[in-house]
Amino acid sequence: MAKLLYAFSCSIDGFIAGPGGDMSWLTPFLGPPPADLLPRIGALLVGRRTFDGDDPHKGGPGEGKAFGGGWEGPQVVLTHRAPGPVPGVTFAADLATAVSMAKAAAGDKYVNVLGAEVARQCLEAGVLDEILALPVPVLLGSGVRVFSRTGPPVRLSPVGPSWYRVEY
Repeated sequence: MAKLLYAFSCSIDGFIAGPGGDMSWLTPFLGPPPADLLPRIGALLVGRRTFDGDDPHKGGPGEGKAFGGGWEGPQVVLTHRAPGPVPGVTFAADLATAVSMAKAAAGDKYVNVLGAEVARQCLEAGVLDEILALPVPVLLGSGVRVFSRTGPPVRLSPVGPSWYRVEY
């Protein structure tokens, strides 16, 4: 059965995007994700701000494509404001439906969560299984935090380098 994975690049000070969702800071650091990651992703669960947001591949051949064109497959976008039809994209209005649809689409592979707010919701709902943190050598100082939440600590157990299992 599919697992939910929050795989992200972040600044050393804990931001996945700069002020206003700016992703241009990441462009100089773009490279291929860990070699074994992309083939293990079966579907994406994406927040609406991430779906509509800035693209670190802007101006390049991978603009507008998942992982700069390195991955193709089904995407489920969590939103209350679904636009018209988008090929390969399904829109869901609530987290439980979005997670269910993404897991069904992923089969026995990972559902990769994209977007800090969706990742936070998944964590708080107890459905986020694993986290892959890929720190980038830059200090942004402000922007969109990896996790912006209150509550008790969440324990993680190591699975591999920068890869953790969420312990509920």
